[in-house]
Amino acid sequence: MSQIQDVELAQFGFSEPDIHRALGTIKVRDVDYADLYFESRVSESVSMEEGIVKRAAKSVSQGVGVRATAGEKTGFAYSDELSTKDLALAAETARYIANSPQGAQLVPAANRARPARDLYPADRPVTDIATAERVHLLNLIDAEARRYDPRIVNVMASFNLEYKRVLVATTDGLLIGDVQPLTRLQVTCIAEEKGNRQIGSFGGGGRVGFAYYQEQDRYAHYAREAARQAILNLSAVEAPAGVMPVVLAGGWPGILLHEAIGHGLEADFNRRKTSAFSNLLGKRVASDVCTIVDDGTIPFRRGSLNMDDEGTPTSKTVLIEKGILRGYITDRLNARLMGIPLTGNGRRESFQSVPLPRMTNTFMLAGESDPQDILRSVKRGLYAVSFGGGQVDITNGKFVFSASEAYLIEDGQVTRPVKGATLIGSGPDILTKVSMVGHDLKLDEGIGTCGKDGQSVPVGVGLPTIKIDEITVGGTQG
Repeated sequence: MSQIQDVELAQFGFSEPDIHRALGTIKVRDVDYADLYFESRVSESVSMEEGIVKRAAKSVSQGVGVRATAGEKTGFAYSDELSTKDLALAAETARYIANSPQGAQLVPAANRARPARDLYPADRPVTDIATAERVHLLNLIDAEARRYDPRIVNVMASFNLEYKRVLVATTDGLLIGDVQPLTRLQVTCIAEEKGNRQIGSFGGGGRVGFAYYQEQDRYAHYAREAARQAILNLSAVEAPAGVMPVVLAGGWPGILLHEAIGHGLEADFNRRKTSAFSNLLGKRVASDVCTIVDDGTIPFRRGSLNMDDEGTPTSKTVLIEKGILRGYITDRLNARLMGIPLTGNGRRESFQSVPLPRMTNTFMLAGESDPQDILRSVKRGLYAVSFGGGQVDITNGKFVFSASEAYLIEDGQVTRPVKGATLIGSGPDILTKVSMVGHDLKLDEGIGTCGKDGQSVPVGVGLPTIKIDEITVGGTQG
């Protein structure tokens, strides 16, 4: 059964008349729109290192964010005290910040709604899982990783969960809530051989319960993958340097699309003309084998939501279709100011944050090429399977990404693992150089967190195997 129906105003200590009064305070003459965002969040984490529980923590937070928009201006205030007095004060503050005078307008009565779908139904809240059960799982992971190879000298594992209730009330008369679970399991292994120490990491998660990690022995798969990467890096050679073809594997390498391209397609950057993709709607921005979407409607995915943090249903938005730029990712403010469709991508880190247009699950659709044919087409190049950190400049799309798992491609064959490889380029440029797209679309395991303007939100990425004809690889071997 869906848990959506469990979110009620009474759980935050308010009635509908309280909400109507607060919205009436804000909705004065020059205010176009206002909303209230109520949030209650429980976060828990357990981490283990060297077979010992190093940390177990639990935090509880609640509060309300109040926003008023007047033209391009936004007034925002929040309170972590849920009382009618504090709500009224926050409402007054948001109105004043929006620099709007008195002159109240009629606010329609609340129309109680419920999201049209439940993308993450659960039998019981994730917070019902006993800490002892989570510790037992981490012990199993520690044993599995060490069993993989005696050169694994240290194992670090953590299990994090979040259980969030949200309720949005707007001056349009909308009153809608959601229950949003989120869990993540992460494993890091250190391997050592003759003084050479290397690291490997793997993990996964989503809007799923504890049982997800036990199904199909997923926890054991995570442990073995982290161990495998650490052992692999022991034999890695120095990465080559220069301009060469690069093949990106499916799944997590989609993080490169997210950072180098996805952020540039968020509406606020384009409204301000600070994105490399500004004023290019309907224009060719990529090769004709590239179709990229943002989809917040995939069940149980880390980046999925029944509704965004403005109460708008999430959607599947085609951003680039066969190389042509078709749309931007929008929230209410930027959709209104730009006169473009609302996509349900208004997201915020918490009640203390103003909503921004943000990605959900962003990925390139599958193509027609066989992944092996893609690899065979490269005489000398790099095969990047996984990435670590990266940086991007939104204004021009330039990026630098470090590969955490990569291999040489020699005469169409994947050969030696390499270390220290970085990819250097610009998002708009590499899109035009994608010549082959595999039929093996894969979404990431569910570990992504996106940062923007100091706010972090969970996201998903994905990619089929693709070939980039030419990109600069930074390494130590020329």
